[in-house]
Amino acid sequence: MLPVEPEHILRLRREIAGPAALEATGSRAFGVPAIDAWLGGGLARAALHELSAAPTHLGALAGVALILAALAREPRKQALWITTDFGELETGALYGPGLNQFGLVTEGLLLVRVTRPVDALFAMEEALKCTAVATVVAEFNEPPDLTATRRIALAARHGGGIGLMLRHRIDNAPTTAQTRWRVAPALSVPDKFGGLGRTAFTLSLTRNRRGPCGDWTLSWDHHEHTLSLGVDAAAADGQDQAVQG
Repeated sequence: MLPVEPEHILRLRREIAGPAALEATGSRAFGVPAIDAWLGGGLARAALHELSAAPTHLGALAGVALILAALAREPRKQALWITTDFGELETGALYGPGLNQFGLVTEGLLLVRVTRPVDALFAMEEALKCTAVATVVAEFNEPPDLTATRRIALAARHGGGIGLMLRHRIDNAPTTAQTRWRVAPALSVPDKFGGLGRTAFTLSLTRNRRGPCGDWTLSWDHHEHTLSLGVDAAAADGQDQAVQG
């Protein structure tokens, strides 16, 4: 039988770890049981996650990041999006009115633009230390430094938020991310009137510290702000059984 630790030792452990790190042990569900089960309940809070895409699929990458930020939103907390001058020239800036389609109000999203990638790493680390931030998204055109990702992961653990590192290239550069995803667009099915269907994309989970990896094709309902599995005629007509995120 293991000895019971004295109360003062337990108190010191709590003080060292920080209150947010101990309270933020949950996950933010995708609302898709097939994904949430493999992630142990959803995207882990107080952790760093990595998403990457081919240079021609950066629009889909940004869209998925916005969806995850919307699903991870919390009352009275902000989301922060960090980009570099060069990165914004390549991918463009976020469009304010379009954020509402992802369930993000402009008042709840802060935008930061920096000159160098090293500044983006610093800004991400400092922002994740803040307990008033639910999600921090940062875009990178080149592989981040491994030591910097360690600091970012520790900052997320302390602040309790979710860090999303967006990579504009697909490579195997090492990071401390708890999950690693690859994003690609998928064909959408027109609605019953022949108009535009739901936004669709493919998510490939290539690293998962909580369980197995896999591939899914998903669609996003801009009205209900939910994800659903697959892209079929029923989903396009709004007849699918999406789970509220």
